[in-house]
Formats: sequence, C-alpha cells, structure tokens
Amino acid sequence: MYKRRLYTFISICILAICVCGWRLLYLQVRHGAEYREQIRLMRILPPTQLPTVRGSIFDRTGRIIASDKPAFYLHINYRLTRFLDDRYRQGKIVIRQKAEEEKADAEVESEVNEEFRGRLEELEAIIERCATIKGTTTARLKEDIEKINDRVWNRRRFFAWSTNCPDSKLRTEYAGRFVPMSKAMEEFDSLFPDMKSRLKLIMKADPLEAHQNYPLIELETEAQLLQGQLEFVNVDNIEITPRAKRTYPYKSAACQTIGWVGPAQQSDKELFAYDDYLRYLEGDVLGKSGAEMVCEAVLRGRRGEVTYDKDGHLVSRKLTEFGNDITLSLDIVLQRNIESHLSDPNMNSNYDTAMGAVVIDVASGDILALVSLPVYDLSTIRQKYNEVLNAAGAPMINKSLAEHYLPGSSIKPVILIIAMEEGKIGPGDVISCPYHDAGKSWPNCLMFRRFGSCHDWRWQDEGGNIARNAIRGSCNVYFSRLANRIDVRRLQEWLLRFGYGRKILPGPDFSDMPDAANRVDAANRNLRQSAGQISVRVVPNASSIEDIPNMGTFEKRMFGIGQGNIWATVLQVTNAMAVIARGGMYKSPRLFPGKSDGFDDRQEYIGISATSLRTVRDGMSAVVYEAGGTAYSTFENSDLGERDVKVFGKTGSTEKPNNAWFACFAEDGSGRSIAIAIVVEGGQSGSRDAAPLGREIIRMCNEAGYIGKQPQRFK
Repeated sequence: MYKRRLYTFISICILAICVCGWRLLYLQVRHGAEYREQIRLMRILPPTQLPTVRGSIFDRTGRIIASDKPAFYLHINYRLTRFLDDRYRQGKIVIRQKAEEEKADAEVESEVNEEFRGRLEELEAIIERCATIKGTTTARLKEDIEKINDRVWNRRRFFAWSTNCPDSKLRTEYAGRFVPMSKAMEEFDSLFPDMKSRLKLIMKADPLEAHQNYPLIELETEAQLLQGQLEFVNVDNIEITPRAKRTYPYKSAACQTIGWVGPAQQSDKELFAYDDYLRYLEGDVLGKSGAEMVCEAVLRGRRGEVTYDKDGHLVSRKLTEFGNDITLSLDIVLQRNIESHLSDPNMNSNYDTAMGAVVIDVASGDILALVSLPVYDLSTIRQKYNEVLNAAGAPMINKSLAEHYLPGSSIKPVILIIAMEEGKIGPGDVISCPYHDAGKSWPNCLMFRRFGSCHDWRWQDEGGNIARNAIRGSCNVYFSRLANRIDVRRLQEWLLRFGYGRKILPGPDFSDMPDAANRVDAANRNLRQSAGQISVRVVPNASSIEDIPNMGTFEKRMFGIGQGNIWATVLQVTNAMAVIARGGMYKSPRLFPGKSDGFDDRQEYIGISATSLRTVRDGMSAVVYEAGGTAYSTFENSDLGERDVKVFGKTGSTEKPNNAWFACFAEDGSGRSIAIAIVVEGGQSGSRDAAPLGREIIRMCNEAGYIGKQPQRFK
C-alpha cells in the first residue's frame, strides 16, 4: 500500500516535471524571441533628438551670407534653477504640509526652507563659476535663470488649467487653435481663487519643460570651453552641449532683406506640428523676417535621433537632414559698399537720414542691391531688438520695398511715354511755360518759383519747351498740363503696366523642391512690400484696372509731377527705369533667382513705340550731359565716359514730405545695362542730394564688373 502511494506520487512528480519542461521548451521555442525583445526594450532609454541644422543663404556669387555654425553652450536643468524660484518653494511647502499632516505647518516650512537653503547655496556657487568663465555678473545670470523659471512655471500653470478645466469655454472659442496662455491663466485664477489650492494643482502638473536643460551661457572661446568642462565635469544637472548658431558674416549688409532668426514661440509651433522631426521644440529657432522667414520651409532642417540602452550602447541612429540652401540675386559686397558710402559723413551730407536705393540688372531683372538705411547688425539683433525697433529712422522697415514715397519728377519719363502713346503730344510739340503764375489748381514751374524765370525763355533757341527739353529741365508746367490731357483711366492703366500701384516682387519658387513646396504655407510667403498708390486710396492687392478707384482732374494734374495721391516704392521706380531701358519690356524684378533666365511669365511687352522711346531717352540723356540738365553739374566732370558707361537719368524732389530722388539706367558698349533709383528722406533737391549718390552707385557697379570697363589708367 505504501509502495503504491509512493509510486503514484513519483509518477505525478515526473509528469509535472515533464509538463513544466514541455511548457518551458514551448515558450523558449515559440515566444522566446518575443520575450527577449521585451526585456531588451525595457532596457532601452527614450530616444534623444538631435538639433536641426538650418540651410545656408548665398548671394549671387556664392558668398555665404547666413549659415549655421557649431557653438557650445552650458546648459542648466530646471531641477537646479527652480531653487531660485520662490513660487516653487511655496508650492513645495504646501505639498509637504498636506503629506505630513502629523507635523505642525511651521515645522514643515522650516524643514523645506532648510533644504532649499542648501540647494540654493549650491546653485549660487554654480552661478558664480559661470559668471567668472563668461566674464559677466551674477546678477545678469540670475535674471536669465528667472526667465527660465518663469517659462517653466507658466507652462505648469497652463498644464494645471488644461487638466483641471476640461469643460472650459475657451476650448470651444479657440477650437483647433492654441488657447492664449493669458486667457487660460485668467480663467484658472478665477476658478481656483485660493492660493494654496492653485499651488497644489500647479505642483502636480508635470510638463516636459520641467525636466529639460536650458542654455545659460555660450562658451565662445576654446579657453571658455575648456574651463567650463573642467569646472563642471562631474556636476549633476549641468551639461555642455554643441548647438547650431546662426551667423551672418556681413553683419548689417542687406539686413532687412536677409532677415534674422529667433526662438520659436508657442504660436509658431503650429507650423510643421504634423512632423515629429520637423516641428519646433524648446530652443529651436525660425525665421522672423526677410528671406529667413520667407524661405523657412526650405531652410528648416529635420532633426536626427539617437537611442541608447541603459549600458550606454547605441541602439539606433536617425541622421539629421540639413535644410536646403537658397540663393539671393544680391551681390553682398556691392550691397555693403553702397551702404557704407551712403552712411559715410565724408561722402554724403545726408548720411544720418533714412534712404533707400535699388540696383537692377536690366537683362535678367535680378536685384543686385536692395539698400535700406539705417541698418542694424544681424549678429546682435536678438539682444537689441527693442532698441532697434524704436530707433530713429525705423531700421526694421525696408525703405526700398516696404516703404512708399511720392515719386516726384522721377515719374516724368513715364508720363511722357504714356502721353505720346495716347497721341496727346509729339516730340516737337510745345507746351508753353511762360513767365507768370500757372493759375489756380495748377502747379508752378520750379524755374518761376526759385528764379523768377521760365522754360519758354530757357529753351527759346533750342526748339522751345518740347518733350526732350521738358525732361531735361523737369518742367512742372509741361508735365502737369500733359497729364491733364490723358484720360484718367488710361493713365492709371498705363501706370499699372509700368508696375506702379501693385506689388511687383514675386516670392520664391519652390517648385524644384517638392518636399519644401508641400510644407505648410510655403507658397504663400513673401517679403513685406508696399503696393504704392495710383488713386485716391491704397489698394493692397491690385492686379488690374478694375481694382483701382477712379480719381478727379486735379489728381491727374498732380500725377504729372509725381505729387498728390501717387506713391511708389524705390523698387517700383527702379523697375520702371528698367522697362524703358529694355525698350518697353516689363519684367518683374527678381530677388529669388529661378531655374530659367529666358522669357517667362515675369515679362510682358507693354507696347512703346520707337518714337516714344527715342524721345524719352534723348531727354534723359540731356538731363545728364547737357547744360540746363538737372543732373548736368553732377556728371559734368565724371569719368564714367572713360569707363564706357552712358547714363540716362532723372532727378526729382517732393514737398510734404520733402524727399530727393535720382533715377536712371546706364548702358555700355557691349549691351549691358543696369537701372538705379535712390531716395533720400528729407532731401531738398534731387540734383544736389540724390544725383551725386546715384553717380557713385554707378561707379561701384562698374568696379564690381556689372557695366562698362575699367579706364586704361586703372589697369
């Protein structure tokens, strides 16, 4: 009996062992790989995302004008910075008092304060060492840490609102968009008026920002980098890491056109939010103005990612994809030289006023220089933003593109062409400019106003006040009465053809970059530009005559001399000169060169007869090369002729406000041509204040190789 029971027990044990062995073998064969993978995954740390690298910006010659360079920053974690935040200390006290109810509140508060005192001493020691390395003050670094604490605390407050106010009306009001933090905080404070209750909820909130490192100082030199590494090699929550830093080798040159980058704000993070490797994270930058903003979709790179296990072994790596590069039509050296000349008190008596100047290559329509003064340094704009924003002369506004001015007499060549094409005047027809007041509602001639003379007398031996002489002497009587003969709608229609009254600078074409073209709103970005005005009010997006309001007779008369309600950008005036230089071929100016330089949808022949072109060119040549021409004294002793450069120009000046203009195109014997316009805010005379500057810009274009040749003595 005993043996039978023993054998039965042994059999059951053997059977159990067999079943377990079979089960173990089954799991090992069928699911072993799966379980091993689960164990392996448990040992893998969360992936670390690498910083993005932004594409570079080049000028037309291949010079880098904006690029990312490696820079080293000492980062500090919020786990350290929070000990300088009294809000966090108060919150910690409230939480501990709740958790340790058996202790008196005063005792808990004393314990927390003592704990904070030790950590604060540690933090202040770190701050002192950082200040020594950087050569700054501890007060300045504490201000930076306070900004970090404010940023994280606000995120915690927002998370507390989001978690505890699920039925908020703000969610409906801002459906599909970010709720403004100020609105959320206002509601949060009203729903939880008790400070301790709010602190409990805020301390429970745990956003990602509460675990991140934040840059405290940049280690700009090798000595600073080495000292930082030695000082903080074994310090927890301090890390020295490389990041990309945007650099601008030419500093202030073309600053308004190139633009700058700054930290992505909460509203910016909606852009590219659909892509984990493209979206903006804390510390990322994006274009804030200029080409940096316009081409954000192209320049933005995709971040890489590395994953390690708990033993520090590399598990996987996703490579960083650099952003695409872009090229501008500008010649950055020519741009810099023009800016330097215009702002030099030894070269320009109006050096301290605002100015705009544009140079266009006539054949291609490429903008070689887009000058706006005053300028600011792209390398320091993030630190000096408020100072620059409020500076005299409004440096942030592009005077050649986003600002518009009364064109004054620079419009007269265009008015003459329109009148001749409409059959209102012939080359030899005289419009009398007599020696008396022009009459009510008519502008007087400058000859009469300044010298008590008239153009009838001035040109009595040269055919009278005919078209070419009226251009030559800039006769207000001639052009006001000439404009009065033109039908108002035809006048406006012609001005539209020349590019006035509408935005003429196309944005970049991303069609050869499909990935960029498909990114959020990539095709809708462009530089801020003014449309100008050719009627009683501004029409920002005019494209045809139907978009333009009508106007009265008096306005038409004033248009003839570039006054009244006609306003233009420096780019529009320059491009109108280029149209005349091309013989009536309108071509949109180009800042973002495309793939083709041939005929495309940027150009259109607007229909100008050979007679009209010949007459206008004759008059504009006389402005520069004949006595009585308004720019004759400026070019009389110029050596541009020796350089194989012939200039066709027009001066201009306006009142209320006072501005001075010079607009021209210049040609050489090989057929090359450039168009130029410059405006000097506050200038009293185009002949005196603007024409000399235009002459020197032509000279700089010659020396840069865009027109003419060097005189023999310079070779």
